Amino acid sequence: MYYCFGCGAGGNVLKFLMEVGKSSFSDVVLDLARRYQIQIKTESPENRQEFQRQISLREQLYEILAMANSFYQHALRQSQGKIALEYLKSSRQITEETIQKFQLGYAPNGWETIYGYLVEQKGFPVELVEKAGLILPRKSGNSYYDRFRDRLMIPINDVQGRVIGFGGRTLSDEQPKYLNSPETELFDKGKTLFCLDKAKTAISKQDKAVVVEGYFDAIALHAAGINNVVASLGTALSSIQIKQLLRYTESKQIILNFDADRAGIQATERAIGEIENLAYSGDVQLRILNIPDGKDADEYLQNYSAEKYRELLENSALWIDWQIQNIIINKNLMQGDEYAQATQEIVKILTKINNNNTLINYLQYCAEKLSQGDHTRNYLIYKSLFDQVLAYWKKLIAEDEFLPIPLLIAERLKPSVLRIKKKINNSEQVLSPPTKSSLLEEAEYLLLRIYLHCPKYRQDVKDAMEARDLQFSLSHNRFLWKQIIYVENMSEYQITDSDDLISKLQDNCLDAPDKLSEVEHLFHLDEKAERNLLRAPLEIRSTIAAIELIMCKKRRSAVLSMWQNTDLSTDSELAKKYQEKFYSESEWIQELEGKSADILKANSKCFNSF
Repeated sequence: MYYCFGCGAGGNVLKFLMEVGKSSFSDVVLDLARRYQIQIKTESPENRQEFQRQISLREQLYEILAMANSFYQHALRQSQGKIALEYLKSSRQITEETIQKFQLGYAPNGWETIYGYLVEQKGFPVELVEKAGLILPRKSGNSYYDRFRDRLMIPINDVQGRVIGFGGRTLSDEQPKYLNSPETELFDKGKTLFCLDKAKTAISKQDKAVVVEGYFDAIALHAAGINNVVASLGTALSSIQIKQLLRYTESKQIILNFDADRAGIQATERAIGEIENLAYSGDVQLRILNIPDGKDADEYLQNYSAEKYRELLENSALWIDWQIQNIIINKNLMQGDEYAQATQEIVKILTKINNNNTLINYLQYCAEKLSQGDHTRNYLIYKSLFDQVLAYWKKLIAEDEFLPIPLLIAERLKPSVLRIKKKINNSEQVLSPPTKSSLLEEAEYLLLRIYLHCPKYRQDVKDAMEARDLQFSLSHNRFLWKQIIYVENMSEYQITDSDDLISKLQDNCLDAPDKLSEVEHLFHLDEKAERNLLRAPLEIRSTIAAIELIMCKKRRSAVLSMWQNTDLSTDSELAKKYQEKFYSESEWIQELEGKSADILKANSKCFNSF
């Protein structure tokens, strides 16, 4: 057993090895069994036999690949490897220390070189050498030839540092330029990351991982002292590979630094597509770095310092920002068709956001980008994007899709009742709307809507509130009212346009997204709200009366409580004061209720006239 008095971690030997090596339970058990020749006891003899066979096979493959790696390293130092060694030191500017650290080698230009060494000299069974991915059978079927010929050899290790495959770079015009080992018992390209064995400690210490596209990008960064770097192996980055990296970082921050050319951008898009579910759910904090001028990391470090590269990492964009920028930068937004295409692509991204605050933030961000600094169009574009996202969610609801819906969308889709049903795990899941607003909240909302969307009645709202000495009682409504007064006082001219006022409010509230999200729905009008605004004068009177009535009832309730808790024998004067206040409030409530009834009748007549 073990226990750390510093962090409180503890457990048995298997858990210790799992934590230290960031390995799975089965990998730890198999590795211990291999190292100490312990038989794995399973439920049946067949399973036990299969485990032992697997351990034996893997052990032999590890040995064969280790021998091949030593052979390739030796060949690099021979006359036949001179060109490869010169390429590393001159073209790639790789030092002798780095060559040894990454155990770089050379596969000689012969058809049966590694075959002759492993099979004929060392006596390994030809079938096992083939299973290690080092040789291929000829078409005739009676002999073999080397897979890697005249190539610079880069060993690929597992997390424990054991060789499981190779990447071979051609030194001639032979295609492909890079040739990887095939899928074997040990090597799976979709589950392996180059350099993870050397990067895992640095990733844990720096609490973030960097993923590059090529072997030499990773090697160059490690040589420059940037050690939290791994490379993909020519395939789209998979969720399995990302989850491997997440074992080593608590912040879950991963930065993709693929090439900035067209192929690199496509590779980045494919990687995002593979792991976007993890990113949208917050399981990974994904950022994207494209080095300026289309350079890869290796090229960049040949001209700039490691510190400059670290600055680029620190300023890397969130994956959504990168996608949006990538859409806009390639479009001429002054052309109608390209503007429409950019908008459609952006809406596809926005519809995947299920967090309310994040959605609000990116609606505003995209509106600013698409408006190109024209603040008069900002809110119109914001509303257009919002409506398109809303239409997408309406379609999903019509198809009975069960998905987490942002509160901003949910409130607009079903003002009264929102229920989306779907059986999941044999049980019905119900998404219910926010609880119904209180009468006071609805009254304050109505007053604020009138002020925002009916400029000619703004002074009437102010006069009515001042006459009754009323203030908004709910904190988020008070926040919005204060922002309105501030924006109007700071403006050089009287704001008579609703969109202009709303746009300024959104700009002014960017630093308070949580508070803004609670009143954001007031910036938009549904059919019911538009109908209410047609009778704004009457709505102002009824709303003011309703707010005053509610506040008056609250005061009466508070006075009654204080009256009941006052000792008449010791505080008779105070009790009398509370009694008089109680009756005064009661009389005023009766009067207000009468006024409210008259206003409701007038409202009803006005409504019927429409």
